[in-house]
Amino acid sequence: MGQDKAGQKTSRRAVIAGTAALALFPAPAVWAQSDAAAVARRNISAFRAVRWQDHFDSLKNGVILSDTQSKVLQYWSEDERVYRMYPTSVPLSEDLTKLGYTRVIRKVDGPSWRPTPAMKKRNPAWPDYVGPGPENPLGTHALYLSWQYYRIHGTNDTRKIGRRSSNGCIGLYNEQIAELFALAKVGTQVKLI
Repeated sequence: MGQDKAGQKTSRRAVIAGTAALALFPAPAVWAQSDAAAVARRNISAFRAVRWQDHFDSLKNGVILSDTQSKVLQYWSEDERVYRMYPTSVPLSEDLTKLGYTRVIRKVDGPSWRPTPAMKKRNPAWPDYVGPGPENPLGTHALYLSWQYYRIHGTNDTRKIGRRSSNGCIGLYNEQIAELFALAKVGTQVKLI
């Protein structure tokens, strides 16, 4: 193949091994950030992971942070031993998006669904009520927030995750809302950013 500085031949096997090593152990990324509060890690899926300390005074009752821009929800337990990150669906538009602080006020396994008056006005053909089950847009579990009509819930339509597709709620895969449902409790702090 080629020769190195010492004049020894370089084998194809050595080149392949070196390339594989670079892929497995890339050089660490170096980047600077002028504002320490804005430092955020990004994972391969482009989710923006942030620090809970930048948004909450404490982890009392656990915290949920939902980022509507990067479409990710993060959860930290009160003792900080449990951390989870989930991809989400987010509201279709800015006017349907509510940002700020709220909390979990109720947990429902097998929720029923009724469209809000605004939803019914936009979509008059929608049913007035859908009971628990595979046709329910809230999926298998729902965390009701202190804001009227807003929920963190599952979805039976997995195409919605990672998109602007909801009427105001934050949606997760059913398997992931089931996990979050078990971790979160009534009183868990929530912030949507």
